[in-house]
Amino acid sequence: MNIIEYPEREQWAEITRRPHIDTTQLYDTVNGVLSDIRANGDSAVMKYEERFDHARLSGLKVSEEEIKEALDNTPKELVDAIRLAHANIRKFHQAQAFSGIDTETQPGVRCWQRSVPIDKVGLYIPGGTAPLFSTVLMLATPAVIAGCKDIILCSPPDAEGKINGAILCAAHVAGVKHIYKIGGVQAIGAMAYGTESVPKVYKIFGPGNQYVMAAKQVVSVHDVAIDMPAGPSEVCVVADDTSNPVFVAADLLSQAEHGPDSQVMLISTSRELFHKVEKELASQLAVLPRKEFAKKSLANSKFVLVHDAEEAMAFSNAYAPEHLIISTDDYEPLCDMVRNAGSVFLGKYACESAGDYASGTNHTLPTHGYATAYSGVNLDSFCKKITYQHLSAEGIRSIGHAVELMAENESLFAHKNAMTLRINELNNR
Repeated sequence: MNIIEYPEREQWAEITRRPHIDTTQLYDTVNGVLSDIRANGDSAVMKYEERFDHARLSGLKVSEEEIKEALDNTPKELVDAIRLAHANIRKFHQAQAFSGIDTETQPGVRCWQRSVPIDKVGLYIPGGTAPLFSTVLMLATPAVIAGCKDIILCSPPDAEGKINGAILCAAHVAGVKHIYKIGGVQAIGAMAYGTESVPKVYKIFGPGNQYVMAAKQVVSVHDVAIDMPAGPSEVCVVADDTSNPVFVAADLLSQAEHGPDSQVMLISTSRELFHKVEKELASQLAVLPRKEFAKKSLANSKFVLVHDAEEAMAFSNAYAPEHLIISTDDYEPLCDMVRNAGSVFLGKYACESAGDYASGTNHTLPTHGYATAYSGVNLDSFCKKITYQHLSAEGIRSIGHAVELMAENESLFAHKNAMTLRINELNNR
């Protein structure tokens, strides 16, 4: 890790900058796969499944028998944990329901707003070294609550053509009916364009590697909406002398083990804490199964020493982390200073893992500094807000002349005429 002591504010932008990845060749590959899928549908998808996932498939949709097999073979203890997490995620997201607004802006001018579900949504669930069955719950649960009619889930199969059993179990618990054995860029293309087997969706959700992220960005230009831009996962921990260095090290490692491009940042007012955390990192890292991933991530980590808590929070806001852990005894006043973060964890017991799995909040969050402008996935992500207005004759009298004047001064005379005709009709009664 790199220790940076008392950096000047002019240095913050450089310190918080994410690593640059040359994506020129990556986008060439992604565009080629997407073009093939758009033109050739299922046959192209199955070709790339064999090439990239080493699975020779005769069909793409998961059968009822495969789901039953997964449920039978998933340990009961894990199923119970999935059900507990699902219940908490459902409770938190149900509480986000929008009840609508209805107001009269002028006499005779009534405006209101309704929340309407997106009819068709696609969920991408990564497999590979870490099959993210928890992400199924995070995406499918609010989609079901919102009332999305078609929920399409894609996840890569193994070489035997089977999706991870825990992913299928979580999908069943969350209420997903349409599951497809498709991974990577080909999954994004299938959902964006539609194939003989896979329906086209209106919005795609879910994390993935750099190829998946690039594919989402490409298809979002003309074909489908996406949840948010994204990069490698990241955590920022704010700590001081009251923090538990054992917990802080564990929190940094829980993020670092995602992959070599994951980022961890520790901000503290205590130099002594840094030394304690360094020792803990070494001892905890030694026994981690994914320690090689974590080592590479930690090599690029940054420990930033600041003068006081206010500076710590200002630096965190400049970084705009995906996950922010305020691991101090005085977390309440610091919480009020948060301006940019995907999800915030308060106090020494609120580890990121809680939010990743079972507290109820969503773990699909903005990375790469996008927390300055984006929210994490929530119930509204699966809905559209549609506005309505009704004007009575009184409403025309209230705002009609103002509309005419504004349209005329924008040189949009057809706009003016649409109102003038109504005013004249009322005046001639």
